[in-house]
Amino acid sequence: MEDITVLVLADPATPALRKLEKIGPGVRVRIGKTAEALGDAIPRARVLFNWTGSKPDVRRVMELAPGLEWIHAMYAGLDRSLFPELVASPIPLTNGSGVFSQSLGEFIVLGVLYFAKDIARMAKAKDERRWDVFEKVEIRRQTIGIVAHGDIGRAVAWRVKALGMRVLAHRRNPAPRAGDEHVDRVYGAADLHLMLPECDYVAVTAPLTPLTAGMIGKREFDLMKPGAVILNVGRGPVIDEAAMIDALAARRIRGAVLDVFDREPLPADSPFWSLDNVLMSAHSADHVENWVEDAVEFFMDQFSLWRKGEPLRNLVDKHAGY
Repeated sequence: MEDITVLVLADPATPALRKLEKIGPGVRVRIGKTAEALGDAIPRARVLFNWTGSKPDVRRVMELAPGLEWIHAMYAGLDRSLFPELVASPIPLTNGSGVFSQSLGEFIVLGVLYFAKDIARMAKAKDERRWDVFEKVEIRRQTIGIVAHGDIGRAVAWRVKALGMRVLAHRRNPAPRAGDEHVDRVYGAADLHLMLPECDYVAVTAPLTPLTAGMIGKREFDLMKPGAVILNVGRGPVIDEAAMIDALAARRIRGAVLDVFDREPLPADSPFWSLDNVLMSAHSADHVENWVEDAVEFFMDQFSLWRKGEPLRNLVDKHAGY
């Protein structure tokens, strides 16, 4: 019988990981929070599932496991899984892209409606027992621009298009592809500045790579409409936080809807806490019922493909970073 060792960088007490007990015969699964905790199982490893491990722990496993054949990252973001040595190696890397996209798409819709219907004003009037009659915005008359029209971006696009919004998409390769049926216009990598002035909402769904870090800064905020709302479900550092805080505090844009930040947990002295035009989530917009179980099941589906020698899903372009 085939003898396969699978390592999982995670807390062994995580309930969802019990699903790995059904991964199949001839498979040994070792779970540990760190490379050190994985101990003498590392040299025999052929597969690494990075659930919550740090980049140094992934690097350490790679150094000590000469027979490592595949690494899978739980999340779509690769902040904790990708480093130069792995980029240069022939070891394939896959990620959880698509597993959490639907819930993040819903969060963007929530953010759009929060500002269009001015939910904060409604809540304030209720708290004050004040009958406040005011006009709301019909989003079918508004435009949303999606920065990085990947899997999450496509999940956003079809939802907001169903609500009647005009949808613009920005991505590295503007060539036609699946998902464009929900988009009114696609902008290439060099055309972000052409798209931003048209947008009432700017949904940032980009992964963090050397090319995307700080891609939304002061210049980009200056190009946005005064009534624009920025929404970020990608990674915090994709947006220059200082520039965003300045734009929000000076009311150069209307507001922000944020699930991700430069530092997490968000420090108690962060200006975001006191800005009244910001809706925040603690990097948990994709934490829905069974979300961790879904991540394990996706890995098990991937493992089945790998074991049969079939092509893996979500194969990462390690040089591009996603």
